[in-house]
Amino acid sequence: MHNANLIFAWSWIFFGLMAGAVQGIGFHREDWMDGYDSWRRRLTRLGHIAFLGTAMINLAFAFTIQLFEISGSTLPAVGWLLIGGAVSMPLVCYLAAWYKPLRNLFAVPVISLIGGVGLFVYAILTSDLAGATP
Repeated sequence: MHNANLIFAWSWIFFGLMAGAVQGIGFHREDWMDGYDSWRRRLTRLGHIAFLGTAMINLAFAFTIQLFEISGSTLPAVGWLLIGGAVSMPLVCYLAAWYKPLRNLFAVPVISLIGGVGLFVYAILTSDLAGATP
């Protein structure tokens, strides 16, 4: 699973950079997307950063598994939760930017990412790595 997270993460970095480039075309205009402090502009900025932030979480997961040779039955679920959270976070940001009531969907990526990270912490704590001395 970690290979899927690694490939996904690099793809997500690319999409994040592309989203930033597209959004950057109009950022210099004061009135772009209803102004700097507008809901729409804030949520699209968050969406662009969400690509990059969630990519880093997936990279950290993939590299940690490889570096410390962590294994366990929970790792596939962790991988899918992290990818699911990464896909849904920018999607919800962009959807909520255009239709504010969709902000209630933020529970989906938040629960997915918290669940994935929490399950991964559990996997680390129950692995041989947790008993190793520095």
